[in-house]
Amino acid sequence: MNKLRIAFMGTPDFSVPCLEALANAGHEIVAVYSQPPRPAGRGQKEKLSPVHAFAAEKGWSVFTPKSFRNKETQDAFRTHNVDVAVVVAYGLILPTEALVAPKMGCINIHASLLPRWRGAAPIQRAIEAGDAESGVAIMQMAEGLDTGDVLLEGRVRITEQTTASILHDELSVLGGQLIVEALDGMVDGSLKPVAQSEQGVTYAKKLTREESELNWSLTAHEIDRKIRALTPWPGVHFTYQGERMKVQEVTIVPLDDCSSDEPNSTQPGTLLDDLLLVACGRDALRIDRLQRPGKGSMEAKAFLNGFPLAKGTNLSEQKD
Repeated sequence: MNKLRIAFMGTPDFSVPCLEALANAGHEIVAVYSQPPRPAGRGQKEKLSPVHAFAAEKGWSVFTPKSFRNKETQDAFRTHNVDVAVVVAYGLILPTEALVAPKMGCINIHASLLPRWRGAAPIQRAIEAGDAESGVAIMQMAEGLDTGDVLLEGRVRITEQTTASILHDELSVLGGQLIVEALDGMVDGSLKPVAQSEQGVTYAKKLTREESELNWSLTAHEIDRKIRALTPWPGVHFTYQGERMKVQEVTIVPLDDCSSDEPNSTQPGTLLDDLLLVACGRDALRIDRLQRPGKGSMEAKAFLNGFPLAKGTNLSEQKD
């Protein structure tokens, strides 16, 4: 393995295993770029990003520009004289001046099988859409949104138990493994970039709080996927008697009174028993874990002890 001078650019905890893998492989981390510290918590004290905190512990130089559009930031980036920049969920747009500064260019670790799920939230959108698999693509960065040529990819299955947190961790570790392999392949010439297909392009739009409201008219499978995709953030909730109840874990329960392609006869959102079995647009969901405002997450039984909900109640009714 050739030891490379690397500028690493990343911000969230997803990026940390990738940075650690590069260092463990013997590469020189010349500079680390991350989003600036931001106020967090009740005291609104400035908090370092996970990548910034990890890099600081290792004693690496950390840079936190607010933008790469200004000449001063671009000039400073060039002075690092790195062989390659590795970018993982950095959060800033890199102009051409930055993309061409490293000798081998900028390489991105993207958490999807491109060209499917370009964009901001590929992990969550893959689960929400019911994809059978996801993965990591190592690609050369271009000016378009995740449009660069792909050097290497790895795949993982998405099961009916896969949550955003589980898939996040799997892909983060996989990304660290693949980027080390990809850099070796770039140096020895065994890896050749492959242009992305123009077929099957989809975009993973950014997550918003507005999409967290639960719609019981969806099928039980659709709601289950949404809960697994959007937990922990922004979460999925229903509003009842003025309280937002976060639904965190559910079990799909097929109903005998509907076929696989027909809607339920019971109004969606109606409780079918006293134990939080809820009719959906098709089939039903047993709520296993949920959370009231200001309370901790709890199992359904504990929730019902303090907030009983009887059979026949409709959770779609927002009562103040």
